[in-house]
Amino acid sequence: MERFILRDDQWARLEPLCPGKKSDRGVTAKDNRLFLEAVLWVARTGCPWRDLPKEFGHWHRVYVRFSRWVRKKVISRIKKEFLADPDLEMILLDSTIVRVHQHEAGAIKIEGPQAIGRSRGGLTTKIHASVDSLGNPLEMILTGCEKADILQAEELTKGYAMSFVVADKTYDSDKLVKYIQEQGAEAVITPRGNRKNPREYGRYIYKDRNLIERFFNRIKQSRRVATRYEKLDRTFLGFLHLVCAFIWLL
Repeated sequence: MERFILRDDQWARLEPLCPGKKSDRGVTAKDNRLFLEAVLWVARTGCPWRDLPKEFGHWHRVYVRFSRWVRKKVISRIKKEFLADPDLEMILLDSTIVRVHQHEAGAIKIEGPQAIGRSRGGLTTKIHASVDSLGNPLEMILTGCEKADILQAEELTKGYAMSFVVADKTYDSDKLVKYIQEQGAEAVITPRGNRKNPREYGRYIYKDRNLIERFFNRIKQSRRVATRYEKLDRTFLGFLHLVCAFIWLL
């Protein structure tokens, strides 16, 4: 199998974060690296689990293990470990919409939230995200496509000591600007065209807003992110968090 992508130095940083170490209770996992390679292969290619190459092991065991790691929030903890040293000169906010495959609608609601909305383009999910000054991912929230971006802004920036918050006019709101200022930061948000007295903003700093657009382009190189094939939010976020952790490792 020639499509392994984890380098030795990347695995050295991931290995201590995976369950099954000798210091953990239970059976020691000897194939965590191969398992992560399998999930990254599915994320990158977007293939059905049943089409997983045999070199990665039996597809059902890999799928069950992935579901277990998602439920126990192992993958989200791995992603959070890489947030220890973000560049918080600025935080950039935006959202992107992904199409939901028709077979992924209709999950039993008691299984968990699904964040799937309906628009002219069909079933869609909106990924709200924040990135740091280098374009590395910080936080992500899933909603249906009908939810306004500005409603997620406070949650995406909560707990970060940033200097600037950069966003487009979708986030232009006196309430949000006041909240950002209360956090000790400056709002670099383009004003809406219907404002009678447009607010001044740092135009030079705003030029860096392309960082979050480039982040969305990077995560959508993984077909399992570019199109949603998961019924439940937690599973889709599992792929998102793993792809984001891999971005931090680059």
